[in-house]
Order: sequence, then structure tokens, then C-alpha cells
Amino acid sequence: MRISNILVSVDLGAAAKDRVRLATDIAARFDATLTGIAARQLVTMIPVDSPDVSERIVEIEETRAKEELAEAHALFLRETGDRVRTAWRGALAEPLAYLVEQARAADLVVVGRLGPADGDPGLMGVAPGSVLMEVGRPVLVAPPGVESLAAKRVVVAWKDNREARRAVHDALPLLVRADQVHVAVAGPEAGREGAADVAAYLSGHGVTVTTHLLNKPEIGAADEILRFARQEDADLIVMGAYGHSRLREWIFGGATRDMLQGTSLCCLMSH
Repeated sequence: MRISNILVSVDLGAAAKDRVRLATDIAARFDATLTGIAARQLVTMIPVDSPDVSERIVEIEETRAKEELAEAHALFLRETGDRVRTAWRGALAEPLAYLVEQARAADLVVVGRLGPADGDPGLMGVAPGSVLMEVGRPVLVAPPGVESLAAKRVVVAWKDNREARRAVHDALPLLVRADQVHVAVAGPEAGREGAADVAAYLSGHGVTVTTHLLNKPEIGAADEILRFARQEDADLIVMGAYGHSRLREWIFGGATRDMLQGTSLCCLMSH
């Protein structure tokens, strides 16, 4: 099992450099092509009663957008160096729609965490939750400050639903290379989620795996999984995304939302 093409979202936010380095590290390990993606939509306020002024405003905005795309491309080239094969896709377009379109040839999509304290990624940034809902590929959510991923000790945050099953399958290229995989189930009903069957499935692929039932109702599932992952010195969490509707999670809360905003570890998610 291998990963042959990785796509990384590139913007001009403070964490973009770390994200490109992380994606480069993974691409080098799998001898994969790394494709940088950036898009910038034109933002203009057009005075309807002055065609000449309107045209000039559009020209200025287009020039600025192209300069920002060029800056993102330069950042990508600078941080990847000559370690991996690279490709670049940039366009004057809506960033999310362009990334989703270009991800049709990707095995893995790398995007940045977007929590309340993570800063503004600018007009080329994409929201990881929106990417997960639309891209149809496994998504690696990278927190700021993470530049590499050993993935030798991995936690699978298991819940017996379609999204988690998809995530475990999508993560197999990484899981089969890990030294230890922990299948962890959080919540008072942990014993009913079939963790032993998941462990048997992974063992059939040559994965060294253990199961853990985390019955701690006093904290949320995401916090408990993160606590367990840190306890086990893991650097990657694998989980399904939006087992409930996305609207319900963002209104009432849920593990996906909590991870997207606050994960301190890389998190591979599938929807």
C-alpha cells in the first residue's frame, strides 16, 4: 500500500510554512509527488456609476491577487526544495472549490487546523471542515508548528460508523508502517463499538494493534482521545469525520468540531 500523490493547501498564513514542510516529509517517505494548491478569488467593490474607475479597481485587485499567488508559489518551492517531486496548481478562483476540483488525482489532502487562536490564513485559506465535507479524499489536518510526521505510534479513534470505517481503510498506507496502533473507543458505550473486530482487521494487514476502552464520561470524547494519544506518545490520530450532521456538530458540539479547532496532533480524517 502506498501514497503516490499528496496535495497540500498553500496560503500566506503563519502556519503555511510548517504545513508544506510536513507534507514534504510525508511525500519523501512514500516517494510521492507533492502538489501545492493555491487559489485567490478576486474581491472588488465596484462603483456602478463610474465604468473607468471600476475597470481600474478590477485591474488593481487582479494584480494584487496574482502577486499573492506568486508569493504562495515561492513559499512552496522554498520549503520543498529538491527533496521530492513537485507540481503546482494556482488559479484566480474560489479556494475551496478549486482545491476540491484538483484533489481528484490525490491520495491524501493536507490542510491546516483553523482554531480560534490560529490566526487568519488570508484569502487563500480553506476551512478544514468544509474540505472534509466536499473533497471525497482522506484529509490530514495539521496543527501549527508541526513540520514532520513519524506516525510510528498511531491512535485510531474508533466509533462504529461509516466515516470511521472509511478512515481506517484510507489510513492503511500509514498504519501498516507504524510500530504500534492503538484502537481507542471513548464514551460510556465503548464496549459495544466492535473495537476487537477492527483490531482483527488491522492485524490481517500486518499491523501491530491493541484495543482500549476509554470510559470517562466526565470529559468529551475528543479531549479523552487527545489525552490518551499524548499518554501513548502518539503523533497521529485517525478518525471518521461528521458522523452526525455537520450542522448539528457546529451548533451543539461534537468530536469532529473539537478536533478541527483544537487538535495538537496531526489528525487524518475521512467523511
